[in-house]
Amino acid sequence: MPMDGVMLGCLQRELAQQLIGGRVDKVTQPERDELNILIRSLGENKLLLLSASANNARVHLTASRKNNPMEPPTFCMLLRKHLQGGRVSDVRQFGGDRILEIDVESLDDLGDMTVKTLICELMGRHSNLILTDSKGKIIDSIRHVTDEISRVREVLPGLMYERPPAQDKLPFRELEEQALGERLRASGSGPLFKALAAHISGLSLQTARELSFRFAGDEEAHLEALDAAQIARQTTEFFDALDRSIHPSLVLREDGSPLDMTAFPFLSRAALPHRDMPSLSAMMDEYYNTRDRFEHLKQKSASLHRVLKNNIERCEKKLGLQMAALQDSARMEEYRIKGELITASLHACKKGQREVLLTNYYDPDCAPVKVELDEKLSPSQNAQRYFKLYQKAKSAQTLAADQKRMTEAELAYLEGQMDNLGKCVEEAELNELRQELEKEGYVRANHNRRQLKQLPPSKPMHYLSSSGIHILIGKNNLQNDKLTQTANPTDYWLHAKDMPGSHTIVVSANPDEVTLREAAMLAAHYSKGKGSSQVPVDYTQRKYVKKPSGAKPGFVIYTHQKTLFVTPDEEKIKKMQTL
Repeated sequence: MPMDGVMLGCLQRELAQQLIGGRVDKVTQPERDELNILIRSLGENKLLLLSASANNARVHLTASRKNNPMEPPTFCMLLRKHLQGGRVSDVRQFGGDRILEIDVESLDDLGDMTVKTLICELMGRHSNLILTDSKGKIIDSIRHVTDEISRVREVLPGLMYERPPAQDKLPFRELEEQALGERLRASGSGPLFKALAAHISGLSLQTARELSFRFAGDEEAHLEALDAAQIARQTTEFFDALDRSIHPSLVLREDGSPLDMTAFPFLSRAALPHRDMPSLSAMMDEYYNTRDRFEHLKQKSASLHRVLKNNIERCEKKLGLQMAALQDSARMEEYRIKGELITASLHACKKGQREVLLTNYYDPDCAPVKVELDEKLSPSQNAQRYFKLYQKAKSAQTLAADQKRMTEAELAYLEGQMDNLGKCVEEAELNELRQELEKEGYVRANHNRRQLKQLPPSKPMHYLSSSGIHILIGKNNLQNDKLTQTANPTDYWLHAKDMPGSHTIVVSANPDEVTLREAAMLAAHYSKGKGSSQVPVDYTQRKYVKKPSGAKPGFVIYTHQKTLFVTPDEEKIKKMQTL
């Protein structure tokens, strides 16, 4: 159920009960288009979230606290000036539409009591948060709308606030059976849900489909096959009883994550799993937190994914060139032998020859070999030319071999970071990975003064084996290093063999075979071999794992290892207990 006028109408009553009379203690702006207002009401601190995001515009109480910029944005500072210390005097919805107005009484600069109104327009890409004075003049807005953006109305400081253009619809709170029946009859034909959405203010197509299912037994029912008067009566009765029907719940996916939210039971989705929620705000908070976190991480990880992908492609190209250089240096011995054969047979070579046939003393059969000569050089100069080619090829071979080893190590590191990026489920983990890439020179450091405050360190994954033994798994190189360094010397350490993956610690000096196999499965699952079968996983005690001096983050060497071959089973892993 989207954030339509019906959902907002249900929420308005909840917010009014919770917030009217409350004192505004603090205003923050964690995102470019989002506000958090801390209100002390009914003896509790309540955090009101207001978002003008194009995809997730909404208003509700939240239990989540986001990190704020070090320097508050201008709009945030202005709201602090006008709202902090004031009291919420009213929370109302305008005309059954997606507009919520919050009145705050506060003292002005002269000590007189004034009322400021924070208007929340929740209209998709046209969403906005606007502060007006008691006369309706715009003080400021989170998004300025000029005549170049909209020819319908401007939203700029100093202008009088104008509501969005009125639509010829019936407010669902003041719905009259006769008026709705006349409109439905005038519509004639077509899907019922489209007719309801066209004539009732604040009714989204999704909610209209549910009403169609309730009244006609089919979401796609057509108006011409129904009694318009009966539909009008059922619709009016439904909205009259709406406040008594509110029952917030989350519609769930198979994995238990929220798929959708409903303010009242959706009979059309009765077969899907759902979870009842204590309030509309709690329902919206969980739904949007999951959605926001996924989209936020997706946006922030996209740039890192691009950096890693570009550098991996660069290393692969460089490795190809270095392999070609090594193949070219394979003629090194040929140059040396030809130089020595010319030196041993100077009498058989003459200046001006392009080639000469010489006996190859290095061949067991002493077979003759053709040696190319530079006709402009003397025999001894041709011999020196071949010795120079030999030295050049020898140097190239040594250099290319060293560079190849360095490139292979860099490629393994980057592929490991790409694997770590896929494990990031929290912003702190993403920031740690970015900071590491900054230190390694792959990403430019962010010196923006408005950067977020330092996030708390991320935590590794924590599983409990069937035998009740703790298993810890790193999500990035910082966690991998910390896990390995702080583990007891007798704990067991596991890692997928010869591929990027997580360091896995079994917190036991004597784990049973079941625990070791479960830990090996986790190590394989959180590695590049996740989708493979019979993944080799090395295991040894922590005391045999060492980090070489100057090694890149996450890199270790180990001895006394044994190898288990396991096939990652996602269903078994989901059933394992997590802490």
